[in-house]
Amino acid sequence: MRLGLKTLWAIAARLAPTVLLAFSLQALTVSAARAVPAFAVQTGQACQACHVGGFGPQLTPFGRNFKLHGYTSRAGGFTLPISAMLEDSYVNTRKDQSPPPAPGYGGNNNFTLDQISLFVAGGLGDHLGAFIQTTYDGIAKAFTWDNVDVRAVTTTTIAGKDTVLGLSVNNNPTVQDAFNTVPAWSFPYAASGLSPSPAASPLIGNLAQTSLGVTAYAWIDNQFYIEFGGYESPTQRLLTQLGAAPSMSIQGFAPYGRVAWQKTLPNNSNMEIGAFVLDAGINPGLDTSTGMRDHYTDLGLDASYQAFRDDKSVFTVNARYTHEHQSLHASQALEQAANVGQTLEDLRFDASYYWHDRVGLTVGAFDTWGSSDDILYGGNVVPRPDSSGLLFQIDGTPFGGDGDKNPLGKRFNIRVGAQYTDYLSYNGLGRGASDNNTFRVFTWIAY
Repeated sequence: MRLGLKTLWAIAARLAPTVLLAFSLQALTVSAARAVPAFAVQTGQACQACHVGGFGPQLTPFGRNFKLHGYTSRAGGFTLPISAMLEDSYVNTRKDQSPPPAPGYGGNNNFTLDQISLFVAGGLGDHLGAFIQTTYDGIAKAFTWDNVDVRAVTTTTIAGKDTVLGLSVNNNPTVQDAFNTVPAWSFPYAASGLSPSPAASPLIGNLAQTSLGVTAYAWIDNQFYIEFGGYESPTQRLLTQLGAAPSMSIQGFAPYGRVAWQKTLPNNSNMEIGAFVLDAGINPGLDTSTGMRDHYTDLGLDASYQAFRDDKSVFTVNARYTHEHQSLHASQALEQAANVGQTLEDLRFDASYYWHDRVGLTVGAFDTWGSSDDILYGGNVVPRPDSSGLLFQIDGTPFGGDGDKNPLGKRFNIRVGAQYTDYLSYNGLGRGASDNNTFRVFTWIAY
């Protein structure tokens, strides 16, 4: 990757309109800023209270509690739960992508509006809350429903322990989770659809916006989390109307379970360990003609650690391991797989340090590996799902803290950052692993 001063200046020039757009929003809505609140306005807290680094989605213990209490905690009376988000980026890969990553883009050095999202996000009374996101995809140039998590909660006492009991209706297994170790909310928290991405990954991270489920949970003594429920696939007609484009469907009901234990440690730190399971029958390619199905069982372990220092600096570690067993009867009958019995393993790790909870450096690593199959992975250099690499990100969030002198008011927040992905192996077609190495600069605005 070669980036000269001319290229860096072009990046700055192309991303600058995003910042100017945000400033113009203030001029258009200055009289209504307090009438269009998000969670920060509802709780009366700065973004750093809920989020590591002063910007989502990585949650602090306060943020975890807020989510598990159904988004209902508030500092005062009713506030209108509406917000918006915009993300854009510049993407450079070591070797040009051929064909280009999307219609209307070149093989390399692309600037793009990644997405614009609108949210209904907040609590209604003491027992109901929601996080509902709809998104305009700037790459596909289409609208779609995005993350949905609607909750009903109550509090009680069980064996002398304060307990939150809740129900979540959601459209993505793990989107309801409060820990940043599971697929829906794990690092990297921001990405572009123009960046190369390995094809093989566990099923549990591939049902977003194409499934709908109900889960029940208990949060006991701010320590123990237990959840159980399941997912089905909405009708294809409904998903099309919602802007989703599924490549598979769940056959019947897919059970999901989750347990986690969070422990407060000395010196303002905490740790978490947990496990999760998803069991699903799948119609590959939406094809039911064989009368058979594929079957996936995902078993995962996860852990996290957070340390908050007196100078407001924060150190975090997140880790996840997923084992997936696949029985690909339908895929074999459709000549999409040579072998019925397959396994897929996935390991993820990231560590971050946020100086004064404002400027952050994150280092991540990932490794995916599994069974060999000459048909399923036949186009790869080696017929396996193996991909691995390192991720690096540096970012800054100038307005996420309490008392920050924000010229646009409390509702405005922005993160600016740069990412680099270094692939050591890559599950893809006709390219060396390092050809996919990606440099990305992004701006991420919330209002």
